Amino acid sequence: MHRITIQQGNVVTQQMVDRLKPAMTKSQVTFVLGNPVIDDPLEADRWDYVYSIQLPNGNVIRKVLSVFFIDERLSYFMGDFIPTDEYDALAKTASKS
Repeated sequence: MHRITIQQGNVVTQQMVDRLKPAMTKSQVTFVLGNPVIDDPLEADRWDYVYSIQLPNGNVIRKVLSVFFIDERLSYFMGDFIPTDEYDALAKTASKS
């Protein structure tokens, strides 16, 4: 039996996350990440990007990124990604311990 890989949602890569900068406009964030999968009119200042992939072996990988705006500008984001420069700084700090 042949099984296929099933992808759903927004593909968000580390390179895309690294392009996010504080105070970006909503249109700039859309240019970098695309339109959010979950469009909640009650949470206009929060965009959720959800990506899942079901592998042929049945395992599912799920990634989530939530982006938050204040006054129509990017304030912060959280989820399964952190900016590479922060990751590098954390890694360097951990290696000194």
